[in-house]
Amino acid sequence: MVARHAGEGRAATALPRVELSRFSTATPPTGETVSPSVALILQGDVRTVLCKRTLHYEAGQFVVASVDLPVTCAIQATSRQPYLAFEMRLEPSIISDLLLATPAPRTVTERTHVPSIATGTADPDLLDVIGRMTRLLDRPKDATALAPLYEREILWRLISSDQGATVRQIGLPDSDVSQLGHAISWIRTHYDQPLRVEELAARSSMSVTSFHRHFRALTQMTPLQYQKHLRLHEARARLLAHPRDVADAGYAVGYESPSQFSREYRRMFGAPPGRHATQLRQPEAPATTPAPAQ
Repeated sequence: MVARHAGEGRAATALPRVELSRFSTATPPTGETVSPSVALILQGDVRTVLCKRTLHYEAGQFVVASVDLPVTCAIQATSRQPYLAFEMRLEPSIISDLLLATPAPRTVTERTHVPSIATGTADPDLLDVIGRMTRLLDRPKDATALAPLYEREILWRLISSDQGATVRQIGLPDSDVSQLGHAISWIRTHYDQPLRVEELAARSSMSVTSFHRHFRALTQMTPLQYQKHLRLHEARARLLAHPRDVADAGYAVGYESPSQFSREYRRMFGAPPGRHATQLRQPEAPATTPAPAQ
């Protein structure tokens, strides 16, 4: 069903918050920012790098993220066996409603640290409800009534899975995800502006020390590293469109020094910005594997 309804690449569908992905060729490591979402891999496989942590997941597995995260992803696919995936953004209000109706106990470990991105193997119940949700693309008259019910069931299956703690964090008002969400949203919107940790800590109702500790535990990066990842991923996207405007790309994302921009870009992507953009625009060129950012 996904192969039939998906175009090439990733695209939204008529179902709220649902996207389908199809890639007929392998993709080089590409920077992007994942939103709170779940993706079920139906064919092909993906390697995702978050700072120094690498996740590999394949057909039959799902990956769930609880917060906006700048990552680097590489997809393995061929024309005979394209990469196929079902993706759905996670709605905090629905998760909160489910937790209020049937609260799940929280362990001591869950109160102190829960991974912001996790993978698991889809069980038959999760596969079944995602299949029913996807079939609504063939039955648009049923979608209005049934899509909200299937969405709640998908979320409940995730909450009840081994990776449920990651999902529950989205709907808990006292979780790190909820508290740090205001600061993360500000950084994403204002990535090109100077970062003041004191102001971000205040937005999260935390002390500076506590904010640093919880931010790093959640994202595996310091606030400055998080901002740097966003800046460099955005610069990379700009350079793909305009590979010769290296200095302009650096200034546009907040760098005042071209040399610092070039140095940090090379450290993350393994090549100077201009050369890297040219390589990525040439399909025959070998992909450069990004080095872990410091």
